[in-house]
Amino acid sequence: MKSILNEKNLKRKKILLRLDLNVPLENGKIIDSTRIDKILPTLNFLIQQKTKIIILSHVGRPKGKTIKKLSLKPIGEDLKKKLNTSVKLITKNIYEIKNKEFFEKFDEEIFILENIRFYAEEEKNDFKFAKHLAGFGDIYVNDAFSCSHRAHASIQQISKFLPSFSGLQLDLEMTALNKITTEITKPITCIIGGSKISTKINIIKNLIPRFNNIIIVGGMANNFIEYFGNNIGKSIKEKNCDEIIEEILSLSKKKKCKIIYPEDVLVSKDFNGSSINKELDQILPDEMILDIGPKTVKKIINLIDNSKTLLWNGPAGYFENPNFANGSIKIAKKIIENNKSNKIFSVVGGGDTVSLLNKLKLVGNFNFVSTAGGAFLEYLEGKKLPGITALN
Repeated sequence: MKSILNEKNLKRKKILLRLDLNVPLENGKIIDSTRIDKILPTLNFLIQQKTKIIILSHVGRPKGKTIKKLSLKPIGEDLKKKLNTSVKLITKNIYEIKNKEFFEKFDEEIFILENIRFYAEEEKNDFKFAKHLAGFGDIYVNDAFSCSHRAHASIQQISKFLPSFSGLQLDLEMTALNKITTEITKPITCIIGGSKISTKINIIKNLIPRFNNIIIVGGMANNFIEYFGNNIGKSIKEKNCDEIIEEILSLSKKKKCKIIYPEDVLVSKDFNGSSINKELDQILPDEMILDIGPKTVKKIINLIDNSKTLLWNGPAGYFENPNFANGSIKIAKKIIENNKSNKIFSVVGGGDTVSLLNKLKLVGNFNFVSTAGGAFLEYLEGKKLPGITALN
C-alpha cells in the first residue's frame, strides 16, 4: 500500500479523494464533526501540494435516489470554514460531466461531488460507473478506512483505472491496527464488551492466538457468569451460547491466552436505579447486572499495568446511567495514565466506547481512537477489506 505522503510531483494534479463524511445531520446542521476533523490533515497536505481536490463521499443510505436532506452541502460549508479556502459542491449529474477538463473552468481548490450514493451504481460496485468517475482525476486516494469494508465503486472498483494511494488518516488507522494484530509488543490485553457474544466470537477467536489476556465485560460477560453456575437475575444475555463459550475457553487454553470475566458486579432492579455491589452468588431473580464491581475493576487495572499494548472495544457497563459508568471510567483513566508515561500503546474502537470517551471528553488521550465501526471490527476478525486490498 502506497501512501500519498510519499508521492512526488503532485502539483496541478487532479486528486479523486474518497472520504467518509457520513456525519449525523439534523435539519441540515452537523451534530458531530469528528469524521470531518480527522481528514483535515489530508486536505491540508493536498492543498499545500497545489493540487485540485475532487471529493467523493456519501451521507446516509439514499439507495440510489436523490434525497435533498442527504446532500453534502452542509459538509462543504463546514470544510470551507475549517480550511479557509473555497469549496464548490457539484450538483450536476455525474454522467453529464464528460471528463476532468470540466473542473478547469472553476477557480476553487476543492470540489465535492454530490452524495455518491445518489447513484445505485455506487453500491453495486459498477465497473462502468467507476471508470467514468476515474475519468475526473489523475490520481485516486482512499482516506475512508471506515468505508473500506464495502466493495463499492468509489472504494474498490475505481482503483483499477488510476494510480491509487492511501490518505493520511487511513495510514494512521492501518498503523494502529497493525500494532494490535501483527507488529505486537507483548504483553497484550483486549477488553471487549457488547451485548452479544455471537457478534464478537470471530474477533475473539482471531485474537486469542495473538493476545495474552482477553477481558470480557458488558452484557456478554453475563453469559460467562451464568455459564459458571451463577444466577444472573433478569440481566441481558444471549440465548444458546454455551457452545460458543466452550469454544472460546478451549481455544484460549490451547493458545495460553487468559480469559477474564467479572468477579463481582453492580446490580439494580432497573436501568435508572442506583447501584448495589454484589458477589456473583448473591444476585437476586429481580436484579440485573449493569456494571463491573470494585474487585473486578482492581483486577483489570492490574492487567492494564502489566500490559504493553491494549485494545478496548465495548464499555464495561450501562454507562448511560452514571451509577453504572464507574467501571468504564476507571478503565479509561488507567489507560490514559499509562499512556502519558509511555507504558502502553492503546487502541480504542467501537461506537459505544467512542461515545463514552466523547462524553467524558477523553478521546484525545489515547494513542488511537477509531471511528470506523464495521471496518474496524471486520479487520479484527481477520477479514480482507476490499478497499485496502484494492490499494495493494
